[in-house]
Amino acid sequence: MQLKVIKTEKQYQEALKRLEEIFDSKKGSKTADELELLSLLIEKYENEKSPIDLPDPIEAIKFRMEQLGYKQKDLAEAIGLKSRVSEILNRKRKLTLDMIRKLHITLGIPTEVLLREY
Repeated sequence: MQLKVIKTEKQYQEALKRLEEIFDSKKGSKTADELELLSLLIEKYENEKSPIDLPDPIEAIKFRMEQLGYKQKDLAEAIGLKSRVSEILNRKRKLTLDMIRKLHITLGIPTEVLLREY
């Protein structure tokens, strides 16, 4: 298959089909290189056609807390009182810049997510 930039839905579908055909290529083989390049072209097309929006900051915090098994008291150590955490998670209090920094460090959530309007 001759690789080129994917510009149409038809080309995208053909690329997906080819990707499926060569998906189990052995590392170092000619088709492994094709697989890597094809994956990059598909990713570029998907990012342009349907970019994924950043999540809501509060939902991101809740999700990350769940992933880490954190409770509100765990977060209180990073950003203040347990009641303050509750207010933030219930959208009654806005995140401050200092809280955003601490949440970024504590939970590993990108600052661009935490800075979003909610």
